[in-house]
Amino acid sequence: MIARNLLRIGAWARLPAALGLCFGIILTTGCVTSTVDEMVFNEPVEGIGDATVVILGRRHASDYETEPDFIDCVGKHIASRDNSITVISELDFVNSLYPWFEPRTAPLHPADIERLLQQRPVAQRLEELKTEYMIWIDGATVQSDSTGTMTCGIGPGGGGCFGFGTWSNDSDYEAVIWDFTDRAEVGRVNTTATGQSYMPAVVIPIPIIAPVQGTACDGIGEQLLQFLSAEY
Repeated sequence: MIARNLLRIGAWARLPAALGLCFGIILTTGCVTSTVDEMVFNEPVEGIGDATVVILGRRHASDYETEPDFIDCVGKHIASRDNSITVISELDFVNSLYPWFEPRTAPLHPADIERLLQQRPVAQRLEELKTEYMIWIDGATVQSDSTGTMTCGIGPGGGGCFGFGTWSNDSDYEAVIWDFTDRAEVGRVNTTATGQSYMPAVVIPIPIIAPVQGTACDGIGEQLLQFLSAEY
């Protein structure tokens, strides 16, 4: 099953520079555009029952790491929408299976599942945790395209700042779903989100932050929920 969902959140055009603000100032947030792509197969027909799922971040790359707070956000999104799904926290899972899921030793490909389960302590612990699905999330949110200037000073009458700044935040994450029962990859979900944040200052700087990472979390969390839950 291949589905594609496009989410357009607050995609307002930028107003003239004289105004210097996105319409999103009314909502105290910047402008965000998000896209979610899904490709899944062997989807559970009646949810995952009393099995558990763990969501882990990929951190083997040298130039970035998947943020732990993003992993935590996705897990909380799933658990809050369907309380029948037990999501094991990343930290608890990694600690209970040390050292097999440290960045240098963590499995990278579905073919590694069989090798991993040949380790008796790993197989025994996964059975105790009732872990049926493992979801690897790879990606990051980065800031780019900073422009504008701001000047701050202190005088006899007090201090303040004047100016205007803007920058972009870009999120790109991919979730890969592994099924330990079938010992195979059973789906992928990708989300990208781009947002423009603003910092106008007339005496006091007022940040208007685009919730890029939060939007990406909701998008990927909702698609994973549809895979795992019997209610969606």
